[in-house]
Amino acid sequence: MGHNISIREAEIDDLRSILELYKELHEIDDPLPEEGELNHIWSEIMASPLLKYFVLVYEREVVSTCALSIILNLTRGARPYGLIENVVTANMHQGKGFGTALIEHVLKTSWELNCYKVMLLTSRKDERVFKFYEDSGFQRGVKTGFIKYSDDRL
Repeated sequence: MGHNISIREAEIDDLRSILELYKELHEIDDPLPEEGELNHIWSEIMASPLLKYFVLVYEREVVSTCALSIILNLTRGARPYGLIENVVTANMHQGKGFGTALIEHVLKTSWELNCYKVMLLTSRKDERVFKFYEDSGFQRGVKTGFIKYSDDRL
């Protein structure tokens, strides 16, 4: 990685770039709401201190993103915990360390926000993805995740 990268919290104008990356995250996804509603949702996300979207910009292009939810908590000294979701780096930029740099930045932010732990779920079954998260310091098998969707998806 060179000097042409920066990592920051997403800004209101990053929505389109993030949505483009999400096309690489999920080949098939539910349709988005109309633009007015979508912009309202994005504005709500931007205004929430408990939801943080991050982007890695390389040569003025958003090439990697993820979301961090801060969950308030009444255990562990009432310290919050974090949940990372929707981690994606553009296919053409994978293997360059961008995802690793982004995850490191998000973890640093989580610790600064006094989170006592950060969890991450992935629907991927690829050992390469698991190794990426383990190399970033996440431990597999510490807890067991269960998911129930609101519809018939698997």
